Amino acid sequence: VQLQASGGGLVQDGGSLRLSCAGSGRTFGGVTMGWLRQAPGKEREFVAGISPKGTRINYADSVKGRFTISRDNTKNMVFLQMNSLRPEDTATYYCAADPTLLAVPSTWRVWGQGTQVTVSS
Repeated sequence: VQLQASGGGLVQDGGSLRLSCAGSGRTFGGVTMGWLRQAPGKEREFVAGISPKGTRINYADSVKGRFTISRDNTKNMVFLQMNSLRPEDTATYYCAADPTLLAVPSTWRVWGQGTQVTVSS
């Protein structure tokens, strides 16, 4: 599977953004998908993950209640709706696939290019 993320931008504190990830390949609907992020000077971290059929969803504690991950397997798309954004959410966001361990970035096997999200205070 190959991934292409989009939707990043500059938003004010408290604002919203929706990230999209377009996947290609026949295996898209059979793999766990997710979003991870990396802020300047920090390590990459898990944000959200969704199982192949969308029946299991996990979030990092820092985004619970504010972010929502979803997928549309008919269109090979994964989304991340981000509400109540905070300056500390500023990072490069990556769409990724097929992890061994959700919360461990190095175990995700497929990565898209990042999309920058900047939240101004």
